[in-house]
Amino acid sequence: MQLASMPFNEIRLDRMSRAFGALNALREITLSIRKGEFIALLGPSGCGKSTALNCIAGLLSTTGGGIYIDDKRIDQFKPEDRGFGMVFQNYALFPHMSVRKNIGFGLKMRGRPQSEIDIKVEEAIALVRLQGHADKLPGQLSGGQQQRVAIARAIVIEPPLVLMDEPLSNLDAKLRLEMRAEIRRIHNQMKATTIYVTHDQDEALSLADRIVVLRDGVIRQVGTPHELYEKPAHLDVAEFMGFRNRFAGKVISREGDRATVSAGSFSVSGTVVGALQPGASAVLAVRPDDVMLAEQASGGVPVTVDTIEYRGREYVGIARTGDGVEIVFHADRAPAQGGAVALSIDPARALIFGA
Repeated sequence: MQLASMPFNEIRLDRMSRAFGALNALREITLSIRKGEFIALLGPSGCGKSTALNCIAGLLSTTGGGIYIDDKRIDQFKPEDRGFGMVFQNYALFPHMSVRKNIGFGLKMRGRPQSEIDIKVEEAIALVRLQGHADKLPGQLSGGQQQRVAIARAIVIEPPLVLMDEPLSNLDAKLRLEMRAEIRRIHNQMKATTIYVTHDQDEALSLADRIVVLRDGVIRQVGTPHELYEKPAHLDVAEFMGFRNRFAGKVISREGDRATVSAGSFSVSGTVVGALQPGASAVLAVRPDDVMLAEQASGGVPVTVDTIEYRGREYVGIARTGDGVEIVFHADRAPAQGGAVALSIDPARALIFGA
């Protein structure tokens, strides 16, 4: 029996590992995914997120641990016997087949009667809003439409799990936003379970119920978008959550969960993550939109403006301190390029990590 016909409550990765010779691409990944959840695997290139997805799909074998649907171990199953839906980065459509035939291909390979295939394909076409395009070839479609075909092909088999490997990376910015909304709508309408690989924090934040941040084949943090955005547990997680500005220094004082870090010619305050004490080496991290022009030159970090860009409702600039530390900031007015200004860092929004 294919897994696609099995009811389930949980998909569980139990110390799942994958090595390529001496390289450990995945190291004992343990994660439970509830039925109906949308999980985003987030991290930089080479962190192991696509390797994890391919191991779950069966396209790569594991070299340690196991994959379970409820209490049934499935990592020894062939990919076709797992019955999962897969959406690839490059769409992987058959160029000589119409949209309708591309979508129905999986059902045909499963030996379903043509009458059933026709019904399910029409339902999938309606779900991804491709009515009127069913008889076109992939080459006659836009990138966004081709991605819709790929999604319809993955979901038409009614899989227990849909796997998506950076499906929007080949689309332009406008289409990415549109398809993000469509993917979430389809997920909600199907009540499917989805694992979505991305390196884009905005995609992860907008789509996922929970985000799994990976680095060097290890899970660094798991949490809701709000938890990871507001309370990253590690500096590398904070970097992926938009904490682009980082200041290395030493903790000079601490009171409760608040501390002040001396970073060369200036001092900055923030919330401590961990057990740092005065004298410890530390890094203060803050998002660019929490760094603004100070109202008074004496009330902030003195810098020289390198570049300034107009972004519509605001300006985004890059400045440097006298010690050469780069700071990205936001402003409601344009300071002069090359001019000396002071920047104000919101201490309530800054985090302090061990160096």
